[in-house]
Amino acid sequence: MRLCAGEASVGELADPFEMALPSFMKHIHVLETSGLVLSEKSGRVRTCRLSPDALLSAEDWFQHQRAIWEARLDRFESYVMKLKKERAAAKRPSKTVNKTVNKTTSKTTRRKGSE
Repeated sequence: MRLCAGEASVGELADPFEMALPSFMKHIHVLETSGLVLSEKSGRVRTCRLSPDALLSAEDWFQHQRAIWEARLDRFESYVMKLKKERAAAKRPSKTVNKTVNKTTSKTTRRKGSE
């Protein structure tokens, strides 16, 4: 977050972290290799800054991934809703079955009463 405000020395960047400076420099090196951070050395001080072009590429990738995952989650939600409806339908007795049972019972009752 510090580099969002502008350039900073490696020492400034390392201050908030509880790690040795050589270890921190390894992290900076990884960021430089990926192109996210640029650094230059002036005397004994190495100054770092963000590379906006690399961040734009990362942002494009994140947006692409977001679109993929939103579509996946939408399909998953549809599937879950379908399962809920099927489960609810399976638990609820069918109206046609009840009508058939009621008609059979009433016919039997009428026959007994008419005898």
